[in-house]
This record gives sequence, C-alpha cells and structure tokens, in this order.
Amino acid sequence: MKLNVRALGLAGGIVWGLVIFLITYWFLLFGHGGTTLSKLSNVYLGYSVTWYGAFVGLVWGFVDGFIGGVLLAWLYNRFTTQPTESSE
Repeated sequence: MKLNVRALGLAGGIVWGLVIFLITYWFLLFGHGGTTLSKLSNVYLGYSVTWYGAFVGLVWGFVDGFIGGVLLAWLYNRFTTQPTESSE
C-alpha cells in the first residue's frame, strides 16, 4: 500500500495549524501562563501569544505540518516493499 503524499501533507498541515491556533486561543482565553508556548516564536517567525499571533501560528503550523506529512509519506513509500507477484 502506498500513501498519497499530497493528502498526508494536507492533513498534517491542517491538523498542526489548527493545533497551534487553538492552543494559542486557549492560553489567551484562560490565562495559563504561556511561557512554554511563547518559545514557538523562536521557530515561527512573527509568532507570539496574541490574537494576531494565533493566525501567524496557523499559517506556520500549516506549512510545518504539510512538510512533515509529505516527508513522512515519502519516506514510508520509499521504505515499504511491494510484494512481488509470483507466476504460477
């Protein structure tokens, strides 16, 4: 079985982008510190634990998740072996 590289990339991007977005909103709404989450600004250019930063994190999270999903699918397809059909 081969994985669809584009589909897994899109799924990973959507999920990871939404995770960053929703976690940022969670910290803003419920005020649980956010010092750990603010360290994402070292990775995602322009990100901060703000309302605007949640949208920046959504975009960067999508890009990051898309690349991760594509790499995962590509590596999976590269290293799995297809059974050879034997002639009888």
